[in-house]
Amino acid sequence: MRVGFIGLGNVGAKLAGSLVRNGTETEVLDLDRAAAAPLEARGATWGGSATAMARGCDVVVTCLPSPRAVAAVVEGPGGVLEGLRPGTIWAEMSTNDAEEVKRLAALVIEAGGEAIECPVSGGCHRAATGNIAILAGGPRATFERMLPLLTVLGRRVLHTGPIGTASTLKVMTNYLATANLVTLCEALVTMKAAGLDLATTYEAIAISSGTSFVAETEGQVILNGSRDISFTMDLVAKDIGLFDRIRPGRGRPPGGLAVAGLDLRRRDRPLRPRELVAQRRAPVGGGDRLDIRARASRRRCATTSRRSAARRWWCGGRAAGASGFQHHPNPLRGEGRGRPRAVAKRPPMGADGRCLTVPVRRTV
Repeated sequence: MRVGFIGLGNVGAKLAGSLVRNGTETEVLDLDRAAAAPLEARGATWGGSATAMARGCDVVVTCLPSPRAVAAVVEGPGGVLEGLRPGTIWAEMSTNDAEEVKRLAALVIEAGGEAIECPVSGGCHRAATGNIAILAGGPRATFERMLPLLTVLGRRVLHTGPIGTASTLKVMTNYLATANLVTLCEALVTMKAAGLDLATTYEAIAISSGTSFVAETEGQVILNGSRDISFTMDLVAKDIGLFDRIRPGRGRPPGGLAVAGLDLRRRDRPLRPRELVAQRRAPVGGGDRLDIRARASRRRCATTSRRSAARRWWCGGRAAGASGFQHHPNPLRGEGRGRPRAVAKRPPMGADGRCLTVPVRRTV
């Protein structure tokens, strides 16, 4: 099986390296010719163009940074569709929008080829060792054809269903990993401020219920001082945006990353508690925002209403036929503490069930 691999970025170069290392005939292609040099030195060949690769390869893999880049390579001038032969498989390994993958897959199938999506998860270090997880979405027959190749690229392979399911799940896993990384960083900074040793902190996290894949892998990168996980903030913003578009117009909780304090824009200071705004992005022309301050204001109003009702219950008025005013202890104001509740009696009621009191003049 001859494989054409398009996109030699942080992850793509390592995936293509696994193919070359395991003896797979591999053609490579990237906008930066220098990125292909290490692979060519190990036995890969330069593909020339996406069209030429589609004509000469059994499988064409795309692993690119954005849906727009994938669309340009597949259906643009000199793209995969122009050279696609019947039976050639297009394998999309980028983190992409599910609807866009479905659209491009339909074009490939219409041209006589086969399509499958195979996004990966686990980080660059696992991609380099062939130990990465792969989510595969597409027809079962196409999946069976691709399985020998997928087991070279990764260790755990899961068939998720039809085209689109793998991309949806991949975006979700990236969202979870990003949210987990935010909380991990906050935890480490807090422990450092508390005077704890970060190596001990890491070990405590690793053996506790707070551990996670992100804590065990990215935590080491943070603590060794490099802080380089080979993943950029523009890719984080893209993935969060794709996750946010999965359920447009449907009721859903506010974005967890916004609540956690993650602001994808650059800031010169951390978000203050009152600035933690939970919002969600909506299709063009609409949207909604949930402000934590507004919720706090509603809670204060509700609390005030409950206190007012309690005061009206505890504070009696002037009973009919009684002389002077009577005052019942109000525990909300610190009155009657340590005394039995029975001391505070309810005002007298008439035969018709109506209260026989009038509002009282409160004493301090």
